Amino acid sequence: MNAPAGDAKPPAVKLKTRKPTGIVPWPLLLIEGEEGAGKTYSAAQFSGSKRIGQMYWIDLDEGSADEYAAIEGANYEIIDHDGTYRDILEQVEAVAAEARRAAAAGKPPVVLTIDSGSALWRMLTNWTYERGRRSRKNRALLQEDPDAAYDIGRNLWNDANERWNRIIYLLRTLPGIAIVLARGKQVSATDDNGQPISNRYEWKVSAQKDLGFDSSCWIRMKRNADPQVIKVRSLRMCVEERKPLTLRDFSIEDLVFNRLGCSVQSQPRIMPALVGDLVQPWLTRIAELGDKEQLGALWRSVPDPANRLSREEIATVRAAAEQRAAELDTPRREMGEGPLSDAEKLRAAAKRKAAEQDADAEQ
Repeated sequence: MNAPAGDAKPPAVKLKTRKPTGIVPWPLLLIEGEEGAGKTYSAAQFSGSKRIGQMYWIDLDEGSADEYAAIEGANYEIIDHDGTYRDILEQVEAVAAEARRAAAAGKPPVVLTIDSGSALWRMLTNWTYERGRRSRKNRALLQEDPDAAYDIGRNLWNDANERWNRIIYLLRTLPGIAIVLARGKQVSATDDNGQPISNRYEWKVSAQKDLGFDSSCWIRMKRNADPQVIKVRSLRMCVEERKPLTLRDFSIEDLVFNRLGCSVQSQPRIMPALVGDLVQPWLTRIAELGDKEQLGALWRSVPDPANRLSREEIATVRAAAEQRAAELDTPRREMGEGPLSDAEKLRAAAKRKAAEQDADAEQ
């Protein structure tokens, strides 16, 4: 049907394109393998390379960072953290910001080493199990039988994966070189029910299951064998299916700059974060606000076209702001006291109204 004369037509969507650069991006290296195979040593040795800038080292429950600084030429800074996910994430964000500054200034690439990805995923796994234990259903079950097996909801595992992915996204888009060390070993193969299969074995990387897919180059190290490239995303190197590429006289410097072809001209992988909508950053901001005037200003600013929010997203954000304002209106209870009664809520509302009237009278 033709639109009636005078009706406004929606603006045409403009096509957005760009030419490919052909530049080799900086890698996210996964180096996994047996204990004592040289994973940590190879990363510490790489820190002495003249072709990189500052290396930052996040030691997660491994305890090797101080000792390995004694390797000849090793030169890295150990990042202090308090062991919490939030502090670790903030430090990774700080390294990413420093890497951007170095890249913009044309300096050699910043390097971030995480030792290890296994410890990071173990922390998130433990967090998930503890949250599962605290659920109402599981608390009741464990009260009757402390050793009972309990279920963990998929939503809790989704939260753990989301936290993991926030760090991995920063590593994948780092304007420098990211190295994740992890434990790997041969274990008994299991069936779909988690039961061991007799006389069958498989190699297991102790980390979140997608780490191998997310890495751009995956190296496996064993104590009595040369390192092998399990997978690589590169036009300069090729790893055939089920035929790992053996690297004799392995070094990370040779792998990154000679075999992969990275240089000062390299750039981070251009990968905008994929989001279903634009609401979450607004919800996070609302949760952090403790002032009703700021909430009111945010509520009024939401429809601004510059925010690129849909009608449904605007409604969601405004509802969250209103709910947060209502929470600020409700007086906090002391520990041990019950919830507010309807009468107490009415008295609190009356006190707020009287205070507002007194304030108006004074003006």
